[in-house]
Amino acid sequence: MEITYMEDAVPLPIPHQGCRAEVHEGDAYDLMGKLPPESVDLIITSPPYWGLRTYGMEHNEAILQEWLDEGGSKEQAPSYDWYRMHGGCLGMEPLPEWYVSNLTEIFQRGAAALKPGGSLWVNIGDTYFARWSSIRLDGRQGLGDNPRLRRRTPMGGFRQEKQLLLIPARFAISMQEKRWILRNDLIWEKRNVPPRPEKDRLRLAHEHFYHFVKRPKEGRAKYYYDMSAVEHGARDVVTVNAASGSDGHSATFPTKLIEPRILSSCPPGGLVLDPFCGTGRALSVAVKNGRRGMGFEITPHFSESARKNVIEGSLVSKDDNDLELNPEDSALF
Repeated sequence: MEITYMEDAVPLPIPHQGCRAEVHEGDAYDLMGKLPPESVDLIITSPPYWGLRTYGMEHNEAILQEWLDEGGSKEQAPSYDWYRMHGGCLGMEPLPEWYVSNLTEIFQRGAAALKPGGSLWVNIGDTYFARWSSIRLDGRQGLGDNPRLRRRTPMGGFRQEKQLLLIPARFAISMQEKRWILRNDLIWEKRNVPPRPEKDRLRLAHEHFYHFVKRPKEGRAKYYYDMSAVEHGARDVVTVNAASGSDGHSATFPTKLIEPRILSSCPPGGLVLDPFCGTGRALSVAVKNGRRGMGFEITPHFSESARKNVIEGSLVSKDDNDLELNPEDSALF
């Protein structure tokens, strides 16, 4: 797929107060760098997880060797710009360390666009290491009958067979090192996870949802937060069933998970940005609740679906906790 890079493009217009939402097709790295300074109230998103699926995008499996041939090392990740220009796909990095580096760099591009009182919520899941991993083209790793590819991942250090990689924690620490303030590690508990064939470990039934705010130049961080809009009890563990996919996308935000985040972390009329918007669930929820929305999506058929769903409001009309989850839709692996 051909990608247009935005470095010399006109800055992105921000939806005015009367707009519902806008979806822009392209790489989040480019598009976040084109946002006006201090224009976004809330960034909320779930980026592609590491080593699970390609979302139909092409990835250069020889990219690690190309990096080594240019004098790089496994221990030092290339820049995201080098990575993508050499055919790399976010989430398909040859090493989890590269993924953490790429993700942190992309969010750093959006830091200037976030208002001083704004928030960043990032949902991210973990992965077990396998020297030979199973990658789904569109579906989940190791589940269902979707086409898959096999690839070899170098072992070493914490990259050992059957190891839970702690990718969410590594990402959170990387963000802290870039001066972000981590306010909450919200645990998303899923009751509707399908059975797994493994006999030597418990099923993963949770994901992390990190709440970051910007570190001020001086003093303590101050940001918009409406405690009355969060779940009853205001605890950092919430139970929400995983949602079925939509429009061919197998990783759709449950409305009941993100609605309290949007209501509590974005003021009425404020701008909500989802830089990996998929089919537009976060944007639909934002618009339904009197906020403006902006989404970025690199995959053409998902960006088209997002535009359609935001207009129709179809993604917020169902009760996610009443949905049955098929094994291939599970976010657990």
